[in-house]
Order: sequence, then C-alpha cells, then structure tokens
Amino acid sequence: MKRMVILFGGRSGEHEVSLMSAASIVRHLDRSRFEAVLVGVSKDGEWLLQDPTAGDRVGGSLSISKGKRVFAAPGHGLVVETAGGVEDLACDLVFPVLHGTFGEDGTVQGLLEVAGLPYVGAPVLGSGLGMDKEKSKQLWILAGLPVVPFIAARAESLADLEALARKVDARFGWPCFVKPSCAGSSVGTSKVASAATLGQALRAALEWDEKALIEPFVNAREIECSVLGNAEPVAFVPGEVVPTHEFYDYDAKYIDPNGARLDVPASLTAEQSARVREIAVAAFKACEIAGMARVDFFIDKRTGEILLNELNTIPGFTHISMYPRMCEAGGLPYPELINRLAELALERHAARSKLKFMM
Repeated sequence: MKRMVILFGGRSGEHEVSLMSAASIVRHLDRSRFEAVLVGVSKDGEWLLQDPTAGDRVGGSLSISKGKRVFAAPGHGLVVETAGGVEDLACDLVFPVLHGTFGEDGTVQGLLEVAGLPYVGAPVLGSGLGMDKEKSKQLWILAGLPVVPFIAARAESLADLEALARKVDARFGWPCFVKPSCAGSSVGTSKVASAATLGQALRAALEWDEKALIEPFVNAREIECSVLGNAEPVAFVPGEVVPTHEFYDYDAKYIDPNGARLDVPASLTAEQSARVREIAVAAFKACEIAGMARVDFFIDKRTGEILLNELNTIPGFTHISMYPRMCEAGGLPYPELINRLAELALERHAARSKLKFMM
C-alpha cells in the first residue's frame, strides 16, 4: 500500500474550494491501494499534519486544525516537526489539491521537485504556463489554435484608462470581461458594460494578480473537456456548463446549488465533439502539461466557431466538478481516475529520475 499525502487548503482565494475538492478525493480514494496522509495548508501558508482519522469522518468539506508543522526538505522528501527536532514523514507521492496561486502555478511543484517527491499533475513549467492565461494563449496562437481575443493590462494602464478603452473599443468593443491573468474560479472577474467602469474592473482584477486580461463578451456555449495523460494524453467526452447567473462566476460554481446546470456529455455533433477533443489535446501539449487538465472552450452561438478560453491544471474535484464527471462519462470512474493520476505521477517521476543533473 502506498502513502499518498493529500495537500490541501492553501494561500489563494480558492482555499475553500480546495477543502471541498480534497474531501471528495478522500471519499473516493481506493483504500486497498492508498493510505491517505492529510496535510492542510493554512491561509497563512503553514503546512500542518492533520489527524489521520479525519479522513474517516469527512463530509462535504475538510477543515484545517492546528497540528505538527510539515516541511519539504531538499532531497529528503517531507519531514514533520517534533519536540526534539524533525522526523521523516513517509510518503510515496503527493497529490497537491491546491487551486490557484501558490499551488497550481508551479511554486509548490518546484518545491516538491527539490524535495525529490513524485506528485500528481503538471510539472513546474506546465503549471506556470497553465496558470498564466496570457502566456498560454500566446503559445496556442503560435500552435495555430483558435483562442478568445485578449488584451493584457498591468497597473501602468490605470494611468491612461482612456487609451486602454480606445484599444478595447478598436479590438472588440463592449461589453467585455476583465479578469486576473493568473487566478482561477472566476475570482476577481468582472463584466464591463462600457469604458466608464473599466478602471474599477481593472483595479479589482489587479488585486489578485500583477496582470489582467481584457476579453470580449462572446455569446457562446461554455464547453469543457477533461484531458488525462503524460506523453500521450487522451481527451474525454466534453461537457457543457449552462449558467443561471449572468456568467459562470464563483458563486455559480461553488456556492449556489442552482448556479448552473452541468450537462455531461454536452449536446454536440460528432464533428464538434471530435474537434473539441482534438484542440484540447493540442492545447495540453503546447503548454507542456502532464497528468491532467480541464480545457475550457466557447462555442460561438452565432457562428459555431470553437474558441479556446483557458486551461486548469488542478481542476475542481468536488462532487459537482466537471473534470471527474467528464472522465466518468468516458468510462473512468472517480476512484479509478485517482488511481490513474497516481500512476502517471509515479511514471513521470521515474522517467525524470533517469536524467543526469550533474557531471
């Protein structure tokens, strides 16, 4: 039996989402193959070892209690603080269930690489690219993939909002959306009806990241596709999000139980479904992803054009999340999905272990 550290919580605006995702993973973990070791990351960034029996009584969300502090030790895996110093925290792999900043952006992945631990999900480069919506879209454009148009803006743009508004007007007009380039779950995202509120929306986005993206409103269907694998990834049957809110915001995703209808599979033609899956795999490869990703699309209701929107390297794993639901619709039930993600993590770690890093 392997010991899997489930790392959850974190310092991002998606902390509570992580608590729900981790609870769902614990509930579906194959206990004949894995022993769960729970390590909660507080909002202050402390890694805290949790009661080992907490997983046996988990409900819809985990919580983080004060416990022994856990550290990643370069070349030595994880260690836990004791009265006399530290001792090894035995584990075979780590499942980072850390959505957003300091978890999905390559920072924790780099720490785990230095510690010499296998981990589920994308490597450092892929995690960083997947998190940065501007950079991922630039790569997709180079790969010839269709993307939602965008304008990147930083704090300097606030000094001349009129010039920025003219640029928006010339590129795609109003309404538009403003969102942080490196954030998830729609935190910091605003719909902007006119130039009058552009500054307010940009300031809100820049509270979450140093860079924001401005994108046109697309009257579109919201389609998502799960991708799984390392060198030879596969895409599962796409699903569709049908929001009841004005757009698929944080409340619609996680708070309001009636915030959206999730249709799996999506009602697409065979040709559309195949094209979405083809683009999803190409987007996955272009960003050097491994393990898993949920790739999000728009299908323009007027033209039928399929457009890449963004990619999530640690998608939601709650009981209503699309990633595991699409995998299950494609014949991979939740427990087997976790098993496969663990296998992919161990395969990638074994391959990297054969590389030379010193002369």
